Amino acid sequence: MVEKKAVYLVKDVARSTGLSIHTVKYYLKIGLLREVGRSPETNFRYFDETTIDRVHQICAFRRQGKTIREIQSLVKKNS
Repeated sequence: MVEKKAVYLVKDVARSTGLSIHTVKYYLKIGLLREVGRSPETNFRYFDETTIDRVHQICAFRRQGKTIREIQSLVKKNS
């Protein structure tokens, strides 16, 4: 039996994490998040559960008062 994985668009990541679409796109731009695929027809970015987990991790770091630069360093170490 093949297990289907959830696939998210930018708007879905924003909705499920409480971030704005702008913030999700910013995190993509600076490398905190990465797409797992892209639609060849529409060029939409695709994400999975690991992206949602990463956003929750980033939000936890932000609540601890970490700067974006510190979070980038922490995330890079864990990748």
